[in-house]
Amino acid sequence: MTIHNLKSFIVSTFTFRINWNHFKSKLLLRYVLSYILIFLIPLTGVTMFVYDSAVSGLRTEIEQSNINQLNQVKMTIDSRIAELRELSGRIAYDRRLTPYMVRDDYYRVEAIQALANYKANSSIIEDIFLYYHNDPVIYSYRGLTNVNVTFDSFYRYENWNLEDIIVALNETNQMIIRPAENVTINSSRQEAMLTIIVPIKPNAPYPYGSVVYMVKESNLTGVMDSILSDFTGSSYIFNQNGEVLTASNHGVTLTQEHLGTLAALDAGIHNLSLNNDKYSVVSVKSGENGWNYMTIMPSYQFFSRVAHVQTLILLVFGIAVITGVLAAFVLARRQYHPIKDLMEFAKLRVSDTPEPKTRNEWEWIRQTLHDYSTRIDMQEPFVRNQCMLLLLKHGKPDDPEIERMIAGVGLESPQERVIYFCVILSWEENDAAEEFQYDRQQVHEILSHVEPSGLQANIHGVEFSADNQFALIVSIPDPGQDSLKLRMEQIIRAVQGLISENTRLDPSMGVGTPYRDLGQLNQSFIEAATALEHRMVGSSRITYFDQLAEQNHPVAKGVWLPRKSLLKLEQSLKQGNESVAVQMIAEMMETIRSEPLQIHLLRCICFDLLNALLRSASEVGMNDVFTNISDYTSFETLEEFEDKLLSLTTEVCERVERNHEQAAPKLIDDIVHYVNQQFADYTLSLEHVALKFSVSTSYLSRSFKEKTGISFSQYIWKKRTEEVIRLLVTTSAPLKEIIEQVGYLDAPNFIRKFKKETGLTPGQYRKQHRSNRLDI
Repeated sequence: MTIHNLKSFIVSTFTFRINWNHFKSKLLLRYVLSYILIFLIPLTGVTMFVYDSAVSGLRTEIEQSNINQLNQVKMTIDSRIAELRELSGRIAYDRRLTPYMVRDDYYRVEAIQALANYKANSSIIEDIFLYYHNDPVIYSYRGLTNVNVTFDSFYRYENWNLEDIIVALNETNQMIIRPAENVTINSSRQEAMLTIIVPIKPNAPYPYGSVVYMVKESNLTGVMDSILSDFTGSSYIFNQNGEVLTASNHGVTLTQEHLGTLAALDAGIHNLSLNNDKYSVVSVKSGENGWNYMTIMPSYQFFSRVAHVQTLILLVFGIAVITGVLAAFVLARRQYHPIKDLMEFAKLRVSDTPEPKTRNEWEWIRQTLHDYSTRIDMQEPFVRNQCMLLLLKHGKPDDPEIERMIAGVGLESPQERVIYFCVILSWEENDAAEEFQYDRQQVHEILSHVEPSGLQANIHGVEFSADNQFALIVSIPDPGQDSLKLRMEQIIRAVQGLISENTRLDPSMGVGTPYRDLGQLNQSFIEAATALEHRMVGSSRITYFDQLAEQNHPVAKGVWLPRKSLLKLEQSLKQGNESVAVQMIAEMMETIRSEPLQIHLLRCICFDLLNALLRSASEVGMNDVFTNISDYTSFETLEEFEDKLLSLTTEVCERVERNHEQAAPKLIDDIVHYVNQQFADYTLSLEHVALKFSVSTSYLSRSFKEKTGISFSQYIWKKRTEEVIRLLVTTSAPLKEIIEQVGYLDAPNFIRKFKKETGLTPGQYRKQHRSNRLDI
């Protein structure tokens, strides 16, 4: 590489030159701005989050450090107080310190020495006294002296007079700790001291004396200061009554009102505003004596520690912003050409007129997506109807897409139990005339989805293959068995009212049994069809499947199979619904097994069930089944009989499906006609057509090839190619527009296939055949 080339490479790589011609497109300008915002908004949010986290982290670290240190203070001081309590117990049970021993002139010296030893065992005791009730003398490690002298001359309290002291010494029956106050010692110096009085014996209902400990406040604050070594605030100890036992102030002075506020705080970390100043307060509570140990620190003190963090974050943020803006320009320029290609592909050019200057590439793409979305929305009602038709015929399918569609229409409610049942509407011959065509269409529209007021019912209409019938799927919250029938009747009357108010029709209705499982809706559909087929002439136009049992007059009640079960079995066989038929056979065989019947009666009942299957087989054209009837009537066990029934059921359902297929030449003609009309629809597929005409994809694929001689996909390609050829020869429309009009979104792929089949590209084909036409 030459020096000149190297220099050009470096300049083109690292020098960003902005040419205004690149930004004549509003799309490109928006693209640049969007990249800048994509960088800037998250970066700003992350920076603010990092900054807040850094500050919060430091604050939490300091406060957690205070909690740990404060817990250590609590443990240390609690252990000191526990030592004093233990020391009182030892004194109470020390035989040398009984009233007799200390009053005896001979043993008194030994008692005084014992007190001196007890004082020496504690590091915080300044002085120790032993007092017996109503005794004018008090004992200490220095000897004995008068009570009045001790607490009037030797120790004089600032706020505690002699009379109250004597009352406390004689009447205290539990340990008390007097908050620190100034005590004048020997009339010469003052010392802040805590006074602790422990009755002896401790916890005795009637103590006979008291042990008095004099503790310098500095002994406790010294413990606190030594543990809170790097602490810059103030620390307090509050007793269980909210009084300050001792305090260590370091630059924070609070009033009594503020101290009362602190004493009311629970254990934990708190942020307070006192005198318009922000404070961070940490509190821990002792489980031993109920004391609150607390530290308070001005919030501004820890902010000085985040100054270097703030500077670093701002520096990184500035560098990231500059880098992001440069990257936004680079990416916008690199990504502009693919977006422009997509815009050209998505344009809907109908003429050579200049494009409006107010519209940009995004608007063209949005218009195309809107058109595609409209086409999809037009297909959605059809797909919804087909999903519900599958639900009626085959139960709840194991298909995530169909399950999402079912969930989207609100059939299932996760919050409450729901009852489902099916209703089939049937038009009479007069109603089926062409003059009532509009009324029937109105019924379809009105009942496509309706929620009758006051009934909490969700009704969805479903069109199916029967010309003069219309199905309804009804879902209601479970009202309980007692009021279920009434609720169903109210819903049916509401449906009748809607039909009579808006049309001239009066359809007959068959109502299936309600079920709590959506997967059993296909059984309710079979039952509704059964009820409709066996409705009583001249009676109500509404027939409930449960009412069919009332038309049966059994000779021996409880022995013969229910008539409605047999009718439901026959209806499922006629419709070719093998799953429902198998379930009905299983239920009736279970009923037979549960009855203790004689063998002859048992065979009669079995033949009753067999007759239902044979009757259905005859109706669908399986007359050959009677030639081998002995194969079905000879059986040794109920299990063998059930296997024969299931085998016959499979044969009947397969025959029904073949009958539908054999009777469908007109259906295939309709499908071919539909494909000829819709071949330019890019969503057209084998599955799409199978759903529309309610046939299986395998049957459609096989029958379509038999009809046309080629497969479904080959036929679609043939029709689209013919239309492209016609448009190439007869119009001057752009190639992309022509390819899009016939339903292809991938133009390069179409061009490759077209050339493979014709030997020419579409452009070459147009040029050649136009020349031929001109020659003619």
